[in-house]
Amino acid sequence: MKIKLTTVYVDDQEKALRFYTDVLGFTKKADVSQGPFRWLTVTSPEEPDGTQLQLALNDNPAAKTYQQALFQQGQPAAMFFTDDAKGDYERIKAAGGEFTMAPTEVPGSTIARLSDGCGNLIQITQLARW
Repeated sequence: MKIKLTTVYVDDQEKALRFYTDVLGFTKKADVSQGPFRWLTVTSPEEPDGTQLQLALNDNPAAKTYQQALFQQGQPAAMFFTDDAKGDYERIKAAGGEFTMAPTEVPGSTIARLSDGCGNLIQITQLARW
């Protein structure tokens, strides 16, 4: 088995697409509309055929409640891994990313958190090298 897709609920798909591509640096993979439904995914340019992140509209009441609860508790909706948390922090900040936590060393890793502007906290994690 493989994990090929995971979902982040967003309040505005167009705004989310700009954030995840222009600010984080991901690549749009799929963008298909059928009536009011839009299937929108991004992927890492480092793994274009790897796991996709669906940017799903939070128009389902359960999705919206879940998204808001995670945000209010300070829990990230998604976690992305990097080899250079401080470098990515500077790059993302320069691209307009708004961090709620600068790179911080915690046991086993360095983490940073930012808002995607669409209702989610995103965590960037660099694992410690032993």
